[in-house]
Amino acid sequence: MTIKEVSERYDLSQDTLRYYERVGMIPPVHRTASGIRDYQPDDLGWIELAKCMRGAGLPVEAIIEYVKLAQEGEHIIPARLQLLTEQRELLLEQKEKIDTTLKRLNYKIERYEIAVETGELKWD
Repeated sequence: MTIKEVSERYDLSQDTLRYYERVGMIPPVHRTASGIRDYQPDDLGWIELAKCMRGAGLPVEAIIEYVKLAQEGEHIIPARLQLLTEQRELLLEQKEKIDTTLKRLNYKIERYEIAVETGELKWD
């Protein structure tokens, strides 16, 4: 696939795809004999992983580290597992904070909805 096709398929700009490759968020993309990017299924898998991890809020540095570890081979599986486990814990902490914030926000919305109906804002 061309970079344009990949860009459209994953809703990422071509500049973003080049950036992902340049900083190491994805391994170097396959190229044609003339040097043009020619995305193969394994390249697309890395893009999907990077997009998913970024969408979940993982830092770029963690994704780069994971890619480096993955490229080192099977003997490094424990390190990859540890990195993913640590990132999961960070995401769970963020989720807990978001859940707490949502609970408070929902309470406020509920109070304001009642106030719109009754003309009086009351807090329990």
